[in-house]
Amino acid sequence: MHANHGGEPFGRRHDWDIKKLHILRTLRDRGTVTATAEALLMTPSAVSQQLTNLAKQLGVPLLEADGRRVRLTDAAHLVLRHAEAVFAQLERADAELAGYLRGEAGQVRVGAFSTAVPALVVPAVLRLRRSHPALEVRVREAEAAEAYELLSAGAVDLALSLAAHAPSARDPRFTVVPLLADPLDVALPADHPLASSPGLRLADLAGEPWIFGGSGPWSQITTAACEAAGFVPEQAHSAAGWTAILSMVAGGMGVALVPRLAGARGEGVVMRELAADRRPYRHVVAAVRRGAEGGAGVGRVLSALREVSPTPPLP
Repeated sequence: MHANHGGEPFGRRHDWDIKKLHILRTLRDRGTVTATAEALLMTPSAVSQQLTNLAKQLGVPLLEADGRRVRLTDAAHLVLRHAEAVFAQLERADAELAGYLRGEAGQVRVGAFSTAVPALVVPAVLRLRRSHPALEVRVREAEAAEAYELLSAGAVDLALSLAAHAPSARDPRFTVVPLLADPLDVALPADHPLASSPGLRLADLAGEPWIFGGSGPWSQITTAACEAAGFVPEQAHSAAGWTAILSMVAGGMGVALVPRLAGARGEGVVMRELAADRRPYRHVVAAVRRGAEGGAGVGRVLSALREVSPTPPLP
C-alpha cells in the first residue's frame, strides 16, 4: 500500500482539529510565530507545539524553514483552502445557533473608524434600540485598516472601514458590503477668491497649499483625489484631526478635502461642494467574517447601517 508523507496509508481519515487550523490560518495572516502568539494570546512555543501536532494529525508537513523564520508549505495552503469553507460554515452555524438561543437578544461588537461612529453607528444603534431593544451593540473605535485585524482576530463581529483598506473580494475570510459613497468637499478660507466661485473643480485648486495627514488613509485619499484631477497636491501642513485642519484653513494657511460624513465645520471656513461630474468620493464598507452575515444580530446591524447611510454606494 502506498504511504503519504507522514507514513500513514492514503485510506486513513485525517483528524481535522478546528482550533489548530485556526492557529495555522493566523500564522498565514500574521507571518511569524511571534505575531501569531500575540494575536491569539498564546506563547510562541505553544503555537509551534500545536502546529507540530496538527502536522502529525494530518500526516503532511505544514511548515518549512525560511532563514530564521518559517513559511507554510504547499500542503498547508491546500489544507487552509478547504478549511476556509469550514470556518465560513461554522460562522453560519454559530450565527444561527445564537439566534435560536437568544431570540431577539444578543450582542454585536462593531469596530468603526472615527467619523463613522457619530455619523453611522450611533444613528444605527438608536434605531435598533427602538426596533430591537434586547439587541446590544458594543462599539470600538479603530483605524480603518485596524478594523479588519480586529475582525480577523474575532475581537469584533462587524468592521466599518473604507474600501481603500478592504481585503480583496477574493479573500475567503470576509464578506464585504458597500454602504455608501461619501462625497469629499473642499474647505476654503472664508476670504478665498474661489470661496463663492460657481462650479468649483478640484483642478482649480492645483496651485494651492494643501493640508492633510502625513500618513494613513486621509493622506492617501487626498493624494489620490488630486492626482485623479490631474495634479499632485503640495502638502504645506500636516494634521490628523479636523479641528486642527479647519483651524489652519481658517487662518489662510491652505485648503483641505473634508469628507461630508465628518460634518466638519469651522468659523472662518467655507465648505464647498465640488462640481458633480468631477466630485471625488471615499467609499465606506462594512465587513463581517464570511458566513456571519446570516446571523440575526449582525444582519440587523447591517440593515440599520444601510437605513441610516445618507448616500447610497455608487454603482
